[in-house]
Order: sequence, then structure tokens, then C-alpha cells
Amino acid sequence: MRADGTGPGGLPYRPCAGVVLLDARGLIWAGERRDRPGAWQMPQGGIDAGETPRQAALRELTEETSIAADRVEILAETADWVQYDLPPDMLGRIWQGRFGGQRQKWLCLRFIGTDDEVRLDTDHPEFDRWQWMTAADLLDSIVPFKRAVYAQVLDEFRDWLR
Repeated sequence: MRADGTGPGGLPYRPCAGVVLLDARGLIWAGERRDRPGAWQMPQGGIDAGETPRQAALRELTEETSIAADRVEILAETADWVQYDLPPDMLGRIWQGRFGGQRQKWLCLRFIGTDDEVRLDTDHPEFDRWQWMTAADLLDSIVPFKRAVYAQVLDEFRDWLR
């Protein structure tokens, strides 16, 4: 981040909320992106006007996985915002070129439902498939430019992970 709070290209950071969704064993839900085969990530997305990070995280979880908010329990939230910069080859190409990266707040949630409640055939599908992963496997499978943020978030939630 530059001294003026902006990211690459002098662009602002997109406010975003993310979810570390755990099963009863402490494994992490990850989906393989439709637009980047081989790239896995946790549910996350932009915070809408008037929305809190917690509201956005629960909304994104439902939009991307069909898991309702009443099927999770909130375990923790990151103490601070975390951020990442877009790589130069993506700058100006995504989010209509308005952002240089994301500034994120993450929630750690425990899934109290069953796997058959997860559906990826949503109104705007983001994932082709999903699975429960260890933190190490997820970090190996994430796109490289998000790896440091994921490592920071998973470290903060380490007491909940397998």
C-alpha cells in the first residue's frame, strides 16, 4: 500500500469479506474457480453499500455455496483488515479496472449442516467443484498472488483448524 492508502496504479482497494468455512474435523471448504481451472479459493466477495463485513461474508457464502447463514456458527473474525495487490497482468482487467487489489475482513465459521446442502448451481456460479482441504493443501492450491493473505488469515484462525 502506498502512503496515500492506494494500491497498484494508484487505485483503491476493493472492500471484501471472506469465509474460512470449517467442517467438524477442522478441514476448510474450498472451491475450484470456474474461470481458472486448478485455482482453488474460499468463498469471498465485495462488501455492498450499507453492509457490514459480517453481513457480506454470510451473503457471499450463500451466493457461492447455497449454505444458509443458519447452517453455520461464527467462531472468529480477523482482528484487522488484510489486503493483497493484483498482479500487473490483471491490473485494469478485473472489477472494471477500478481497484488495485482487495482489502478484506475474514470470518471463521463452523458448518453445522451436511455436505449435501452445498450446491454450486447458483444464480452466478463461481465454482465447478469443491472439497474439504487441510490448510497446507489449500495454500498449495491457491493462486500465488493470494497465498500470503491466505497464510495470514489461516494463521490467525489456526486454533480452529485441523
